[in-house]
Amino acid sequence: MFKKIIIAIITFEAKLVLKKYKPKIVAITGSVGKTSTKEATVSVLGGAFYARGNKGSYNSEIGVPLTILGVKNGYFSLFAWIKNITFGLFLILRTKNYPRILVLEFGADKPGDIECLTNWIKPDVSVITALGDTPVHVEFFTGPEALWAEKSKILKKLLSKDKAILNFDDETVFTMKEKTEAEVITFGLKEGADVRGLNYKIMLSEDGKIPQGITFKIKHKGTINPVRIYNGFGKQQMYACLAAAAIGIVFELNMVKISEFLSFYKSPPGRLKFLRGIKDTYILDDTYNSSPIALHAALDTLRDLPGKRKIAVLGDMMELGKHTISAHKEAGQAVAKICDLIFTVGLRAKFIKEGALEAGFPKENIFEFGNSKEAGLELQNQIKKKDLILVKGSQSMRMERVVEEVMNDPQDKEKLLVRQDKFWINKI
Repeated sequence: MFKKIIIAIITFEAKLVLKKYKPKIVAITGSVGKTSTKEATVSVLGGAFYARGNKGSYNSEIGVPLTILGVKNGYFSLFAWIKNITFGLFLILRTKNYPRILVLEFGADKPGDIECLTNWIKPDVSVITALGDTPVHVEFFTGPEALWAEKSKILKKLLSKDKAILNFDDETVFTMKEKTEAEVITFGLKEGADVRGLNYKIMLSEDGKIPQGITFKIKHKGTINPVRIYNGFGKQQMYACLAAAAIGIVFELNMVKISEFLSFYKSPPGRLKFLRGIKDTYILDDTYNSSPIALHAALDTLRDLPGKRKIAVLGDMMELGKHTISAHKEAGQAVAKICDLIFTVGLRAKFIKEGALEAGFPKENIFEFGNSKEAGLELQNQIKKKDLILVKGSQSMRMERVVEEVMNDPQDKEKLLVRQDKFWINKI
């Protein structure tokens, strides 16, 4: 009841704030890549305008109003919520310097989530990142089609003067162009995308041993501009930048400026971040969340990066419903082709082991654990100099605790790892 009352109050305030300040709204959804796309978009638009995005992944019925008001989650503190509500009243009653553009993530954990947000938020630009064949959160829908239908509702309120930014390479996303009367701008790596990525490469140190980031080119209407992203890896980072570039074009920024602004983009913690580990090892920290499409993308990145041995520490992928067994087995088959050691964490991850064994992976090189803390402690014993370790799992598996056990600079965990605020630290 307390939560419902709070949501009602801050949503009412957020509506009044939008009505008063009339910011342009960029709304982003998808099964993967929402937060990275939001951060890249804020980097692009923030270089030319006063723009603000969700803090972290504030993409729910409570997170989106908080972003509009520009305040933090009060969690279970009555004092914090009174402070937030008072600030909202201040915004409404007095004129303050307010963002010209809001970049908002819209999440869909259950039916009706996106429709609930679009009932009171009218986007000027709607973005769908990627969905994949087995999207995350499908457990609470009748199937992938129902989830896709919910995601497509982000396009529902767009008018002919508005813009829809769609992933050209994701067939399910691309077909959603039929669901809107807005002008459609596509992004992707394939020939035919309006904003196309080319020449993806991993940047290495001078000795060729340490990954530094990625470089690629963006092609739009005959112009080609280079982009460099430091300490961000994987083609999913490239996709985030392409979507952000398309949004920059909507706001009439030229490609030279867009490329320049993208150089300031830093991928968020827990999204394929490259960290130094103990024993002169390296960690590919992808612990924010997990889904089939995101896991396979992370494994592709692990394959492409240098390392004496490759190790994958993989936790359960949650909310997959009837796809749980098959998705984990397929992950096991994929990881068996890349890694020397496999660590699994959780009940569902046992099917990763089964998939790896079916692919001929040696049983003695698979380690099973019930929780991330145990996995991290054993990982300390198993790793060797120059190993490259991928750590990934769904939020509830708390895989950042594995990284904490083997990272070289645990004193910096608050700025390097996900879920380091008081709420998450105290959560079992």
